Amino acid sequence: MDKIKVLIADDIMILRQGLQAVLEQDDTIEVVALAENGKEAFEKSRVYRPDVVLMDMRMPEYDGAYGIAAIKEEIPEVRVLVLTTFDDEETIEKALRSGADGYILKEMEDAKVIASVKSVYAGMSVFGEGVYKRMRNQMVNPEKNGYGKSNEDDLQDNITDRELAVLKLVAQGYDNKEIAGELCLAEGTVRNQISRLLEKLSLKDRTQLAVYAVKHGLDE
Repeated sequence: MDKIKVLIADDIMILRQGLQAVLEQDDTIEVVALAENGKEAFEKSRVYRPDVVLMDMRMPEYDGAYGIAAIKEEIPEVRVLVLTTFDDEETIEKALRSGADGYILKEMEDAKVIASVKSVYAGMSVFGEGVYKRMRNQMVNPEKNGYGKSNEDDLQDNITDRELAVLKLVAQGYDNKEIAGELCLAEGTVRNQISRLLEKLSLKDRTQLAVYAVKHGLDE
């Protein structure tokens, strides 16, 4: 079985090395490269083709947002999981707009960091509990947070009940196999439903679907 190839980007060398030691406790993960900023993360991703990039957000010169955007533009199949100490709304939004597939905090236990890497590799969008709550509080209260009025009624008109059920499970972090089991559907049907949702809502990927669902209060 091939190992999950991971690249770690953090400007503090001891943290890069510490994260490498943590991840390689799991024999299904191999750290293939280390980078000290977003630009180096992008350049090394082109060379090493990791499955997952573990990306800090605030780094000198070229930050995490630069690295995420560059990686997603040229190597979109690479999954990017943000691992940072910052959980403010501006940094979270910057990461998601750049194309991050998940966002967790460095205070997370080692086992949960490993589990998050595996989940992102499997195609799920992963958010730490505190990060998720902050996203949800901001997005489901659009008037309070400057987003304008939420239009859930219009959303309901544009998608079918089955698509809505799939959308809710995507937002809750389910992968295609789990959604299929939950809704008694074939995996191919789930893939088709997700493709139609992306087209109808003019979104690019599962992460944007999850954010959209949270914004409209459709994640529960």
